[in-house]
Amino acid sequence: MSAAYTPTITETVIRRQFPYWQAALAQDLPAVKASTVVIVGCGTSYYLAQVIACAFNAKGQAALAVPGAEWARRPECYLAGSPDILVIGLSRSGTTSETVQAIETSRARGWRTLAVSCEPDSTILRAAEQALYIPTDPQEGIVMSVSASLMLLAGLRMAGVALQQSIPLVAGAAMASLEAGIVGLLNGRSHFVYLGAGPNYGMATEGCLKLQEMSISYSQAFHPMEYRHGPVSLIDDRSLVVMLYAQATAAEEALVVAELQAKGAVVIGFNGPGDLRIDLGYADEVNALACLPALQMLGERVALSKGINSEAPRHLSKVVVLQ
Repeated sequence: MSAAYTPTITETVIRRQFPYWQAALAQDLPAVKASTVVIVGCGTSYYLAQVIACAFNAKGQAALAVPGAEWARRPECYLAGSPDILVIGLSRSGTTSETVQAIETSRARGWRTLAVSCEPDSTILRAAEQALYIPTDPQEGIVMSVSASLMLLAGLRMAGVALQQSIPLVAGAAMASLEAGIVGLLNGRSHFVYLGAGPNYGMATEGCLKLQEMSISYSQAFHPMEYRHGPVSLIDDRSLVVMLYAQATAAEEALVVAELQAKGAVVIGFNGPGDLRIDLGYADEVNALACLPALQMLGERVALSKGINSEAPRHLSKVVVLQ
C-alpha cells in the first residue's frame, strides 16, 4: 500500500468493531428454551444462523437454520409440526422483508418469536413477542461487518456458549495476522474457495459471501470432505482456499489442504496448516466468531487488489425490501 492510501469506510468500520463486542458481551439476553429453536435470516444473517444453530444443538437444544423466505412460505418442508417452537429472526436493519414475514407468519401459527436487530424500534422488533436490540457502528455501510459479528456473538451467548472477555483481542490479532501474511498470496489468484465443517460451514458461507459482495469475485463454500467430490476439479494455480479447521477432524482436513496445495492452490488455514496459518485456540463455534473480522478484511483486501470500492457493491443495497 502506498503512503497515499486512504482506507475505505468499510475498512475503517471493520477495524473499529471491537469496542462494540465488549458492550455486547455485557448485554443482558433473553432466555431461550423450546422443543425446537428455528433461527431465520437472509444473506449474512442466514449464514450466521447456521453457526448459531450448530451451537444450540451442541449444547443439547434442538435447533435449525432456515432462510427467512423459506420459513415464511413453507415451514413444513423444514420441520414437522411441533407446538413448542421458538423462532429467532436476525435482521440488521429490522426491515428485511422475508425475515419480517417469517416472524409475522410464525406468530400467526402460534409459535413464539424473538427478533434480533441492530436498529432500535425497527419493524422486526415490533413484530416479535421478544426483542433484542444490539447497537452497532452507525457508519456501517452496505456490507455487513460489525453488525454481523454482534448478532453472531449474541446468538452464541443465547445458545449457552461461554465467551471470554479476551475474544475481541484474539479476533483483532487474527485480523492483523491475516493482513500481514496475505501480502503476496493474492497475486494471480482469481478463484476463491471457503471450506468448513460443523459451525465452521456457516462461517465459510459467510466468508464466501463477503468476498463476493466486496470484491465482485466468484467464490464458493463447501464442507471440506465434500469438496473432493467434484468441485476439486476447478483447483489450479489461480486458486486461493480458506480452510476453517474443526478440532475433531483437523487431521483429515490437513490432508485435503495438502492435496489442494499440490494442485496449485495457496491456502489460508485457520487453526491448521496452510501457506498462511492463523491460530485462534477456542472451540469451533467460538473460533467461527473470532475469525469473522479476518474474513471481512480478506474481502476488503481482495477488493483493493482489484481496484474495487467496497463501499458501493454492485447491485446491492443496505436494506432488501420486496416491493
